[in-house]
Amino acid sequence: MLNPDLVSFMERHFPAWRNLTPEQREALVQNTVEVSYKKGSCVHGAESECVGVLIIRKGMLRTYLLSEEGREITLFRMGAGDTCVLSASCVLNAISFDVHIDAEEDTEALLIYAAHFSRLKEQNIYVECETYKLAAERFSDVMWAMQQILFTSMDKRLAVYIWDELSKTGGDTLRQTHEQIARHIGSAREVVSRMLKYFASEGIVELSRGGIKVLDKIKLKALT
Repeated sequence: MLNPDLVSFMERHFPAWRNLTPEQREALVQNTVEVSYKKGSCVHGAESECVGVLIIRKGMLRTYLLSEEGREITLFRMGAGDTCVLSASCVLNAISFDVHIDAEEDTEALLIYAAHFSRLKEQNIYVECETYKLAAERFSDVMWAMQQILFTSMDKRLAVYIWDELSKTGGDTLRQTHEQIARHIGSAREVVSRMLKYFASEGIVELSRGGIKVLDKIKLKALT
């Protein structure tokens, strides 16, 4: 008998589920396991084996590029209900670049084994279509990140990042280090520190050891 909780979750977060045969549904459940990742742990890297498709139940994953010099550029994040197909890039012939995926928070997810998902994608056109739809959506996120890095000034990129992060919490303080912010926006820590000092001199933020407090949201919004 199929696990009713897992079936219910698949019905809500795996769109192709309704177009699977009973046999395919059973096989999918049998090849899906629950996994968990501690905050800061590596989920997928350039040298990793093909993990499989992840459907996040709770927590947050960060996908990023890593240069030869060790510089990180955040491409996008995924939260509860999101499906990560780049962790199974071995089943996507069009994906030819390496991405890294880390757990930004303690994360729980369902993992569909890559080998089974690859077979299912070949057997069921709905699964194949949904897979490439998800990949296209993520590619759109990647292009937005590249546009920010290539064509947006540093002060605007930093302001947008701070504004977006505070919008998630509804607060006025961002509790991240300058190094963490630099990784997310694809810059160097020294550059972020200089720009934050400028923001502070303009009365936009207040810097402390514990984080960055926004003092003037109107000025910050104007920069975005």
